[in-house]
Amino acid sequence: MTDPTPDPIPEGPSADSDENRRQVLYWRLLARLFDPEEQPGLESASLAVVEDIGLPPGLLDPQASVDSVVQRHPELADEFDGLMLHQDGDGPRDRAAEVRRAALLSKVLLNVFASPSGSVSAGHLAGWQSDAGWLERALGCRPGDLRGGRAGAGAPGVSPHGTGVGGGTPDLSRLIPQIGPELGAIEADLVKRMHLREVLADPKLASRLTPSMSLIEQLLRDKNNLSGVALANAKALIRRFVDEVAEVLRTQVEKASVGELDRSIPPKRVFRNLDVNRTIWKNLTNWSPEEERLYVDRLYYRHTARKTTPQRLIVVVDQSGSMVDSMVNCTILASIFAGLPKVDVHLIAYDTQALDLTPWVHDPFETLLRTQLGGGTDGTVAMALAQPKIAEPRNTVVVWISDFYEWRGEELFASMAAVHRSGAKFIPVGSVTSAGRGSVNPWFRERFKDQGTPVLSGHIRKLVHELKNFLT
Repeated sequence: MTDPTPDPIPEGPSADSDENRRQVLYWRLLARLFDPEEQPGLESASLAVVEDIGLPPGLLDPQASVDSVVQRHPELADEFDGLMLHQDGDGPRDRAAEVRRAALLSKVLLNVFASPSGSVSAGHLAGWQSDAGWLERALGCRPGDLRGGRAGAGAPGVSPHGTGVGGGTPDLSRLIPQIGPELGAIEADLVKRMHLREVLADPKLASRLTPSMSLIEQLLRDKNNLSGVALANAKALIRRFVDEVAEVLRTQVEKASVGELDRSIPPKRVFRNLDVNRTIWKNLTNWSPEEERLYVDRLYYRHTARKTTPQRLIVVVDQSGSMVDSMVNCTILASIFAGLPKVDVHLIAYDTQALDLTPWVHDPFETLLRTQLGGGTDGTVAMALAQPKIAEPRNTVVVWISDFYEWRGEELFASMAAVHRSGAKFIPVGSVTSAGRGSVNPWFRERFKDQGTPVLSGHIRKLVHELKNFLT
């Protein structure tokens, strides 16, 4: 690659000199992204820019993590936070500030996207995950949110628009959902290039691993080849990840809409249920104009009890390799619903064979340890386990999570249509991945649509909402 060194930076605080400084940093960013070899002219020019605007030269060191830079210069932490959400307002552009933001953002982008080739150590993976966390913070998200798919347009703390570093207005409501899967793909590649078994066998190295969906997938695939210390460390990582995801999903379940109020049950006479407005309205006849005082002879309380009937939830999950994200999410989700009153949850996993995981449904950790990822898909074997469980169709919901690339597709769809006609609520789900991205067999998609049970796809929040409305 030729060295595209710009013209020398003019002296003096002019708009042109700031524009040249910004271009120098961007040329270096592009050069390092596409070619790991240094371009001496760009490196020296960028160093001059960084020093001239009062930033540490460590920003240009490809071996230095963002954490190490912030530890030495803690005042920069606030500048990294929300870096891409900066708004210049209606006034003139602050070109000097744009240069500073370009230098900071170049550091984050290079550390995340200019990943070296070759084998990966646990320390390198942990360092990359930390740098990815800083990129997420620059986008206004919490570390882990993009890789976990928990942020997006309208998410708390995420501004939908920002001026970024160039004075334009990138639409972050579109960027954020797109960048999450890309970060996940880079992380998955790093995990695959890591000698995971050797790392797990060393408690110090294993303690440096940060649980992620990519790492959990590798652990689930390799768990039968692990033993002793390595197996114990693998289980600890899976447990940590399960607990973290469960906390997020539990919050979503609690926030989802619930069933109708049951007014046949008297409200509990406790302070938190006191209906202040109704109490005042009903006691207005006791108002004393002379004393300017309202005498209350009766308190009114809100009804909080909900109408519930015993419900059966049957979750069928395709555990083939392409559905690992769904397998993890839905196993945890099933355990959360299993903890709700009057909900009888059953869990079935399948590839070319089916496994009834219902006895362990309350413990997603134990459930995942019993799964075996990989293989083909034959949903008919899962349907053979699921159909006998539908004792009362009107009080049963069947959630089927798969990409529906089936070996015996027509036979399987016929049995699914029969479940739907029986009166059970049938919910086909094509993707409940953290990022909400997946592929569904178009043959099945069209038939589900014609049947009136369109495939539910997107973020797992959609499935939570559907289930909560039916079960409570």
